[in-house]
Amino acid sequence: MVRFSRIQWPLQVEILKPVNSVITAISVAGNSFHGSLPTNIGLTLPNLKLLAIGENNFSANFPTSVTNASGLEILDLSQNKVAGQIPTNLGDLTNLQLLNLGANFFGNNSTQDLDFIASLTNCSNLRILSLSGNKFGGNIPRVMANLSNQLTKLFLGGNQLSGTIPEGFGNFVNLYLLGLELNSLSGVIPRDFGKLQNLQHLHFDNNQFSGQIASTVCNAITLYYLDLSFNQFEGGNILDNVFMNCQNLQYLDISHNNFTGIISPQFLQMHSSLMYIKIGENSFSGSLPPEIGKLVHLVDFNVSHNKFVGAIPSSLADCSNLANLSMQANFFQGTIPPNLASLKSIQQIDLSSNNLTGSMPKELEKLQYLRNLNLSYNDIEGEIPNTGIFSNANQISLIGNNKFCGGILELEFPPCPMIKGKNREKLKVVILLSIVLPAMLLVLGTVIFSRKLNWFRKFWSCLQRKARKHSNKFVAVKVLDLQKNGASKSFKAECKALRNIRHRNLVSIVSYCSSIDSKGDEFKALVYELMENGNLDLWLHPETTDKPTSSRSLNLSQKLNIAIDVASTLQYLHNHCVLRKLYQIKIVHCDLKPSNIFLDNDLVAHVGDFGLVRLLLKPFNRSSEQEGSSTIAIKGTIGCAAPGNTNFYVQDFT
Repeated sequence: MVRFSRIQWPLQVEILKPVNSVITAISVAGNSFHGSLPTNIGLTLPNLKLLAIGENNFSANFPTSVTNASGLEILDLSQNKVAGQIPTNLGDLTNLQLLNLGANFFGNNSTQDLDFIASLTNCSNLRILSLSGNKFGGNIPRVMANLSNQLTKLFLGGNQLSGTIPEGFGNFVNLYLLGLELNSLSGVIPRDFGKLQNLQHLHFDNNQFSGQIASTVCNAITLYYLDLSFNQFEGGNILDNVFMNCQNLQYLDISHNNFTGIISPQFLQMHSSLMYIKIGENSFSGSLPPEIGKLVHLVDFNVSHNKFVGAIPSSLADCSNLANLSMQANFFQGTIPPNLASLKSIQQIDLSSNNLTGSMPKELEKLQYLRNLNLSYNDIEGEIPNTGIFSNANQISLIGNNKFCGGILELEFPPCPMIKGKNREKLKVVILLSIVLPAMLLVLGTVIFSRKLNWFRKFWSCLQRKARKHSNKFVAVKVLDLQKNGASKSFKAECKALRNIRHRNLVSIVSYCSSIDSKGDEFKALVYELMENGNLDLWLHPETTDKPTSSRSLNLSQKLNIAIDVASTLQYLHNHCVLRKLYQIKIVHCDLKPSNIFLDNDLVAHVGDFGLVRLLLKPFNRSSEQEGSSTIAIKGTIGCAAPGNTNFYVQDFT
């Protein structure tokens, strides 16, 4: 045997003439060689026992002279661009043990494409035959059943074969892999497949097989990979009646067929080694037994598009290796088990198109590897988190659940009611400010803000400090001067606007008061979260007489960030507000100016003062052409009124 390294192709066989008689093996597999094969390779190298040129880019017809190398045992031409017909005297290679012609361009979808098979019956030592991924057509010849009973692997997938499987395949008693996938084969699985007791891999997917499956298919107790998907098989209780004896199954795919029946607890208990269960697109029914949790090796569980009912078993959380959970398009009921959030390896969860209710487990946002979450078309409710997978609208689907609220803006769900605080401390603040402050304002409002008693101001400061002590939060109180024209209307407009919007760059309202003061006069006030750095006007035009503010200044980056914050707020107000799920609101502020833009402790901008706000409602079922319009008077502060709120009329007197 002569070994070569760094050889150049095309290989000039003539230069090897002095050693032709001693060359027994040529292996150049897995390179990037291209060009044509020497047509006389079998004549010039008659003592070849191994010719392996797979995984290259050779393009030529089958080298017919190879049959002259009568001692050839291994012939591997796979994964090239070799084409043409296979010579019918290929069986002259009587010592052939491996013939791999896969992934080429052999055949032309003709009934004569496999005529060479008859000659291979002379190869009594043939163990591996791969013809997959070509253009072979016609039926599987009956004579194929006469191939060597030493055959261990037979690959015929990915061709254009039709017809039925011929009788006699049961003679391949040593066969442990049979691939017939991706053809147009029909009929039933022959009963003599029960003789294949060493079978480990069976690939019948993507054909037109039909009828029922004989239980003898599981006579091979070593069978661990079975793919019958995308066919027309049928039968009831197929799992118990046929596959119960396949106790070493690790991969089971019978999806896209016409099977019926249930998943029984006994089947799950007997198949604890299962890693892949794919039974989607059938007519299975019943409920999922809690024994599903015993499949601790389970990686992929797909029961989609069936007729399952009942609750989702919480025991699924015991399948710690689960990466894909597909249960969509069934009739599952109840809530989503919160402990599904313990599936640390989960990458995809699809529970869409069921009858699920209750709230969504917030803990799902902590799943590090979750890349796809589909809960659409159920009746789930509650607040949508903003972190984890919920921060990317392209990775989640929640449509068809009308009781969701919150979440990122792209999801377009209405904001959640503010009373539903995110933690206990915030709830305390809401309760304190909504109960205590309105009562105090009722007593103190007129006195404090009419400046009749100065000690009431001190009392208010104490109250403010007390609120901070218990809640770590200051508040700002806006008391309306109801003697001014339009003040009451301004109060109503601001309340109406603020109850329908929620955005990180809006000044948050904490509470309000609408009552009667001690003199019997009407009293109205709004309580806001305090913005520590005041309004933007104080930063752009600081008062020189006020030392704390005279030194204030903003750099270019800070100004740009403030502008972005304000633009984000306006984009939300104009395009993303929803009222009771019936109307889309376009909220026009009408008085946007530096003194109505407030800065928090981090100089993040918050838009406030909605006293002149205008709400334009548009029903969701109304087209853009039908959208109503209205004309309003000029609003806002002189010098700061929005251009959209001004109308100019010019008359030509010439």
